[in-house]
Amino acid sequence: MSTTATDHAVIRLHPNDDVVIATRQLMSGARIASEDLVVTGLIPPGHKIATRDIAKGEPVKRYNQIIGVAREAIARGHHVHVQNLGMAEFAREHEFGVDRHPTEFVATPATFMGIRRDDGRVATRNFIGVLTSVNCSATVARAIADYFRRDVHPEVLADYPNVDGVIALTHGLGCGIDMQGEGLAILRRTLAGYAVHPNFHSVLFVGLGCETNQIAGVLESSGLTEGERLRSFTIQDSGGSKKTIERGIAMVKEMLADANRVAREPLPASHIVVGLQCGGSDGYSGISANPALGAAVDRLVRHGGTAILSETPEVYGAEHLLTRRAVSREVGEKLLARIAWWEDYCARNGAAMDNNPSAGNKVGGLTTILEKSLGAVAKGGTTNLVEVYEYAQRIDAKGFVFMDSPGYDPMSATGQVASGANLICFTTGRGSAYGCAPSPSLKLATNTALWDRQEDDIDINCGGVIDGTASIEELGEAIFRMMLDCASGVPSKSELHGYGQNEFVPWQVGVVT
Repeated sequence: MSTTATDHAVIRLHPNDDVVIATRQLMSGARIASEDLVVTGLIPPGHKIATRDIAKGEPVKRYNQIIGVAREAIARGHHVHVQNLGMAEFAREHEFGVDRHPTEFVATPATFMGIRRDDGRVATRNFIGVLTSVNCSATVARAIADYFRRDVHPEVLADYPNVDGVIALTHGLGCGIDMQGEGLAILRRTLAGYAVHPNFHSVLFVGLGCETNQIAGVLESSGLTEGERLRSFTIQDSGGSKKTIERGIAMVKEMLADANRVAREPLPASHIVVGLQCGGSDGYSGISANPALGAAVDRLVRHGGTAILSETPEVYGAEHLLTRRAVSREVGEKLLARIAWWEDYCARNGAAMDNNPSAGNKVGGLTTILEKSLGAVAKGGTTNLVEVYEYAQRIDAKGFVFMDSPGYDPMSATGQVASGANLICFTTGRGSAYGCAPSPSLKLATNTALWDRQEDDIDINCGGVIDGTASIEELGEAIFRMMLDCASGVPSKSELHGYGQNEFVPWQVGVVT
């Protein structure tokens, strides 16, 4: 016998869609009154149900956009997923600027308690950083930073309450790489971006001494020079590991008094640069947390701030929605050029752009990269796309921008921080334990079940959109206010757990020999 489901059993996203999304697990025989539909088979939460008979080879729509083609005939009321829906190759019309519209800036921008550096840049945190040119110097860099750990040696920083900590950001690259290649250029751009990041009061740069990625080359490539707040040395020049660690500790001690002199002051939200991330996505990501974050981004942009959308392989299939918002054809073409680069990059390496979603994404209800991308771009809100940047390139525009990056979240966020992001907002449906340093990361749950299960890692629950207890606009306002609070120094959940140092992952491109 069929049973009648409640009004909130499914969500229809657009009148033209061929599917609805289950808000909870639905048993075979459940009747969906709003769709005059009887479910056939078990439908997990976040998964799709066909609302009409779909012929084999016919396109299937969600968000009023094609998310794939039917691999076999799909009957009305049946589960639509990997067993019967496949990737679609179809021509997308790339129009430029047709959805462009003036931004309505607020008369009195919101403020947050930020840290103004001597050169006018604004920080949301106040760290001393230890960077490495090569993996060979990672151990000594960690030893230098570990000396100042408050959880191990609380007395060392007891007299410096305004210093958030001393952190080491290490990586596995730096040698065996083409000196003229793209891979080294990206690594150097990333390290240089961190070396001058406003959330670092000062930085030590530690190398081995004989590596391909010479520290002098990093500095020269970005026009940087050493000074009181940017110092460098190597293990070989210092006389070995022990002496290098002692030297680094002594240098940090010399920096602490000046670093502690900072004071937070009210500053306009225009100084906030937020990197947008989604990881462990599910079928709800494009319905709840991503559009709620997009609503917060719209508010930030109207207050003069900047938001960075990235993860190029995860906007693939939805890039035509972004080109429509481009302020010019030139900006739209820049985005398409990055898409073309990725298509060529995948082809050269025997990969495919549709090797996404991940296994966890699929368990959560996402079937194709087209479906995932359409939900992912919702993080970017509705304002104009004002500029497109390469990975770790310095962001110098205000408003909504795009930075090219892989879809791998730590690698993508690393590039955003190198570009100047002083805050990260990260949506998740399956559950993420990601954190970032030196920029704090806020995590947003797409569903209440995740929030209840993993509240220790999540900063705000967007599941009310699915439950029918909250609206996108209400959550957008709440997220925007949380951005201001976090930028003012309120710690995120990941900061409380000590995340951030291990999540520094520069993008590795090219041959390592």
